[in-house]
Formats: sequence, structure tokens, C-alpha cells
Amino acid sequence: MKRLTVAGRLIITAIILGAIFLGYKYLGGEKALNQMSEDRAQSPQTEASNTDPDLPSAETPTENSEATSTEVSTFSYTPPAPVDGKLRGVVELGASGFNSFIIKVDKEKRWSLEKSEFGNSLVTENMATDEDVRIGLKKYIAGMLDYGVGSKDIHFVVSSGAAKADVTVKITRVLKSLGYVVNQVTAEQEGQLALKSVLPTEYAGKAFVVDVGSGNTKISWIENGKVSALESYGAKYFQDGTDDSKVYQEVSAKAKQIPEDLRKTCFIIGGVPFEMAKEVRKGKERYTTLSAPLAYSKLTNAKSKAGVNIYKAVTDATGCQQFVFDWDANFTIGFLLGL
Repeated sequence: MKRLTVAGRLIITAIILGAIFLGYKYLGGEKALNQMSEDRAQSPQTEASNTDPDLPSAETPTENSEATSTEVSTFSYTPPAPVDGKLRGVVELGASGFNSFIIKVDKEKRWSLEKSEFGNSLVTENMATDEDVRIGLKKYIAGMLDYGVGSKDIHFVVSSGAAKADVTVKITRVLKSLGYVVNQVTAEQEGQLALKSVLPTEYAGKAFVVDVGSGNTKISWIENGKVSALESYGAKYFQDGTDDSKVYQEVSAKAKQIPEDLRKTCFIIGGVPFEMAKEVRKGKERYTTLSAPLAYSKLTNAKSKAGVNIYKAVTDATGCQQFVFDWDANFTIGFLLGL
């Protein structure tokens, strides 16, 4: 057999390649390539236009990602700093333990938080007798004295929720024996004090305040120069076997009493809002804007779930789109500001 010339080999190679091309084209290869090209061009538009709330998309993050999304809006406000302020301390005897705050406050009631401690469960840890309570409280008070707070500037406040606990009576008795006045406040007073500590003067005519405590929730606002405060269920309502829907309905009814022109912004504080704010806080910012209630479905312990139910009730009833958590405020600071 004669060897093929170079030209002959080139002709045969061209015929084979042509046959492969035609086969690929008519068997669907070209169609597949074109379809892939079209899909790639259309995919960004398709994702951006996905409006199904049950499906994740660029505009609709999953429940797990909503609470940690960096898209949460910021609240740009800087409170005025105290001038030649004085240190004052306050201890909250709460339904879930002790919270303490040391602030610097001036004559104009401008204040800054210097130190805070949360959830010190002195009410349940080794306090079987009055002497146990006395030892624990002396140690607690000594910490404030060492920080520079004068003994006459340390105050104790019993929250309206904790007042119902039997152990609070024991603690109050020992504090009085140590020479301290124990101030007990009602739920209405608590709501008024929360407003005093958290609501900036600039927002008095366009915002309201919610304090979600363990024992109760306080909703407050200012209208025509008068502070109104309402009480409803707290985040531990589940311990009494109270149904979620019943709490939702009552909190909603209370929240609907807030004047419509004050519903643009809500300043919110309390234990469960604290947990929610941790999910989206940016650095050490003082004010954190919370995500929508659905974003916190992953908070699965009973108290957190109950608190989210309360939060949702307020959100749905008012239509408020901006819930601002203040990391420094507490109703007991409002008590100090009233001295």
C-alpha cells in the first residue's frame, strides 16, 4: 500500500473533523452550549427577582442568616457626654438575679455608663440564711466602693417582677440591716423609668419604649408632656402555662394604644432583646437595630421564644420598622436620673 501524501492526510483529517462537528451540532451539542450561555446570562436576574418568602435569595436571606446579616440598618445617634459628672451606682434585684450599673451623671442629667454586670444570681447561690445573704451583699457592695462610688451613692431597686419572689423579702431585710434603702417600684413606674433612661430628648415626639423583662413587659411613651406606661406579660409567662396566642393578643392590644405618630421608632431593652441584639451587633456600638422577628426563630430556649413572641406582637400591632436596642440603658438608671 502506498503511503498517503501530506495533502491526502490533511484532506482525510478535515473530513473527520467536519463529521464530528456536524454530529455534535445535530445531536444537541450546540443547543446545550447555547442553553448554558443563556442560563448564565439570566441567573442573576432570576435570583434578584425571587419574591417567594419561603425561598432563599439575594433579597430574602434564610432564617438562619437574617439574624447575623450585615444589612441591618445602623442607628446614628451620639448621646451628650456628662460634664464634671459624679459616680453613682444602682443594683437591680430582678426576677432572674442581680444587675448592677455604675454611671457618671452631671447636673443636667447627662450620663455615661462606666461599668455594668448582668445576671449575678445571688438570689439563688448559697443564700440559704440571712447571714449568707449578708456576706454576699457585702462582697457585692465592696466592688462598687472599690470602683469609687460613695456608700451614699449606692442604691438598690426591686423590680416589679422580682417583688413577687419570696427570696426578695429576705434580701430586702438584710439590706435594710446594712443601712441601705431598698426602693420598690411598680410596673408603671418601671416603664416610666425605662423611658427616662433610654429615650433621647430628640425622639420624645416620634418614638416609644418597650422593656421586655422576665416578670413583665412595659410599654411607654410621651404624649402632650405626659408619660404613659402599660404592663403586660413578661418573657417567663410560659412557666405559668400561659398560651402564646393569649400573650400575643394582650401585648398587641396594649401596643395598639401607642399614638400612631410615635410608632416610627421603638427603643427596646430587656433580657431577650439583649439576646437578639447580640446576633447583629457591629463592634462595640451603643445602639443596635434589631432584625425582624422571623430572624430570631433560631433562639429556641423557652424564655427567648416567649420574648420573641412579645416582640412580634409589638411589631405587628404598631407596624414599627425600627427597633433600637440600647446596650447601656436600664430602668434602674432612670431611677438614678430621677434623684
